[in-house]
Amino acid sequence: MQPLIDNARTFGQRPEEFARLAEGQSPDVLFITCSDSRVVPALITGARPGELFELRTAGNIVPPYTPGRPTSEAATVEYAVGVLGVTDIVVCGHSHCGAIGALVRGDDLDAVPAVRDWLAHAADEPVPSDAADPACAEAVQHHVLAQLLRLRSYPCVERRLASGRLRLRGWYYEVHTGAVREHRADTDAFEAL
Repeated sequence: MQPLIDNARTFGQRPEEFARLAEGQSPDVLFITCSDSRVVPALITGARPGELFELRTAGNIVPPYTPGRPTSEAATVEYAVGVLGVTDIVVCGHSHCGAIGALVRGDDLDAVPAVRDWLAHAADEPVPSDAADPACAEAVQHHVLAQLLRLRSYPCVERRLASGRLRLRGWYYEVHTGAVREHRADTDAFEAL
């Protein structure tokens, strides 16, 4: 923790670099990814402060849209699309994902009931995958596509897609190599960016 504290102490010593951020934000991208500490959107994309609006959830899960039952995730998507006017939403899954791995392996999650209930509520059944493969690539990529489908059910997303002012993108990040792949509709495969 101490290195993090030390950096935080010196971080604000360059106020001229941050003054423009007080004027507001206008990111073009909502970046939805896992809470995993190895996945750092700004590092992966090279984004500067103010360039990405982020939503991080266990397993980069987008819960189904349910009218009258707001969630933090739905509020974040709605704000990004309806207020900030993002033009792209990226759902980025990653290799070695604990959440998807637990689903693939059928882990007993009774000791972590909130995690169990979140995964049971929000995640589709994973595609059959090699349970011995720690990367779970195929299952994670399938999961990313399922989250993109869920996003389409959000009214704000549906409206912006219909108007042609929003694009949905599925990414897969390899923790062990740093490679990023994007789903291509024409080949139905995740390919290098």
